[in-house]
Amino acid sequence: MSTTTALPTSTREIHLASRPAGRPVPENFRLAEAPLPALKEGQILVRNLYISVDPYMRGRMNDVKSYSAPFALDAALDGGAVGEVIASRAEGRKVGDAVVHQLGWREYAVLDADKTSVARTDLAPASAFLGALGMTGLTAYAGLLKVADFKAGDAVFVSGAAGAVGSLVGQIAKAMGASRVIGSAGTPEKVARLLELGFDAAFNYHDGPVREQLEMAAGTAGIDVYFDNVGGEHLEAALAVLNVGGRVAMCGAIAQYNSTEPTPAPRNLMLAIGKQLTLRGFLVGGQRQHGPEFFEKMSAWLADGSVRYDETVVDGLENAPRAFMDLLGGANTGKMLVRL
Repeated sequence: MSTTTALPTSTREIHLASRPAGRPVPENFRLAEAPLPALKEGQILVRNLYISVDPYMRGRMNDVKSYSAPFALDAALDGGAVGEVIASRAEGRKVGDAVVHQLGWREYAVLDADKTSVARTDLAPASAFLGALGMTGLTAYAGLLKVADFKAGDAVFVSGAAGAVGSLVGQIAKAMGASRVIGSAGTPEKVARLLELGFDAAFNYHDGPVREQLEMAAGTAGIDVYFDNVGGEHLEAALAVLNVGGRVAMCGAIAQYNSTEPTPAPRNLMLAIGKQLTLRGFLVGGQRQHGPEFFEKMSAWLADGSVRYDETVVDGLENAPRAFMDLLGGANTGKMLVRL
């Protein structure tokens, strides 16, 4: 049990000033200052080092019922963060510990110690626990192996493949014996990066119809698994190229997150009947039971170089809204983080 002197009594934080209509704009956010409550028994004070901005947060900015509660107006946003404990009134958490928690979008956070997990910075830098060794990595691992039921020898297609989740999915598939891994991305630089990371083929979806490019990349072998981060045209293309018995893990639909009008379903969904396809949506929160298995495997892959990860880092809390808006525009390679 320990405390330090001259502790902060307030924190800067980002509030949701208004709900976006379509693509978020800077006016939807506000930098504010708020007092920090005194520590109660069982609580810790954390100085955030990195905060995560993620595509799912766009949905929480709408005032609609969903799997996660909407963000409140004129209150701090929240999300993944990793920080250093600077004061503790909790057993099992001491000053200097690095911890992962969900009170991001602010510089300091007071929270119950049991709402945090210790980041093993002896294994990887703190930021990795928001990415490859955190919920991002678990999303990729569980989505591919548990949801899409990947087996060695499968041919895998990943959309949004240069993003935080997609880049890991492709590398995990290769490490687990995929016959072929194909990725799509939005710039020539990202396509080149996917090939560096071991993808067998990659294409820029701006270069032509996704289906045509996917058919060319897959060849006569087709694909057995599609890991969907994008939705829309990508999902339609994958349905066309999937083999009989193919599986789709539906993780995200970033192509539709800023849409103000209803978006059409894939026009060829009927193919799922004749091909006996499985399309399964999932949330990482429903996959936490695989956390220990994932952590053991991913730690080993990072150690031996089987899996590498990219980070796009933006400095300064005040720039978190811009980082988030850039993320939705595809400006990141790998995990988008804000360093405080």
